[in-house]
Amino acid sequence: MDKLKRRLQPRNLWHLLAVGFGSGFSSVMPGTIGSLAAIPFWLLLIQLPWQLYLLLVIFAICIGVHICHQTAKYMRLHDHGSIVWDEFVGMWITLMSLPVNNWQWLIVGFVIFRILDIGKPWPICWFDSNFQGGIGIMIDDIIAGVVSAGIIYLLGY
Repeated sequence: MDKLKRRLQPRNLWHLLAVGFGSGFSSVMPGTIGSLAAIPFWLLLIQLPWQLYLLLVIFAICIGVHICHQTAKYMRLHDHGSIVWDEFVGMWITLMSLPVNNWQWLIVGFVIFRILDIGKPWPICWFDSNFQGGIGIMIDDIIAGVVSAGIIYLLGY
């Protein structure tokens, strides 16, 4: 584990959330592991009425801007790979649009989101390079989630 990761304090709630309950500590593809770790929480979210799901995602975005900013500031590095709360939120946004909640559509959503999050095509790259701090960490994944949701909507409907 690199020096920056060791600085994080798992007992600090902000750090714990920012690293996706530890999924961001993966030495291999922490963003992908963070996206996978978001799925069990999504399974809980889909039990709720869609309005409450949406409200919780908006809350996760708001709190995410703060926790990602504070954690990056503590690490003294903008958007360290171990910060994966943004992947959690991006996945939750993506998976809101599944036409059917089954494993096939879940895989489609996961793959589309990861391709857009890793590849950062326009307009995702523009947001990624023009915002700093917590919003800068979160915004590219939010946009990737929205674009992924749009693609899934078009594929499914």
